[in-house]
Amino acid sequence: MLHWALVFLVVALIAAVLGFGGIASAAGGIAQILFFIFLVLFVVGALMGLAGRSR
Repeated sequence: MLHWALVFLVVALIAAVLGFGGIASAAGGIAQILFFIFLVLFVVGALMGLAGRSR
């Protein structure tokens, strides 16, 4: 999922450089949403790993 967030970030940067504001905005929004989903899943996975290790 982090890979897709980075792909959309690159698409947003390229679109912004070329002047496609709508496409850059949409791709940037998608990249931001995917990044936060990845971040939440990473934190949940880390907490589950720590909880499982302590038992």
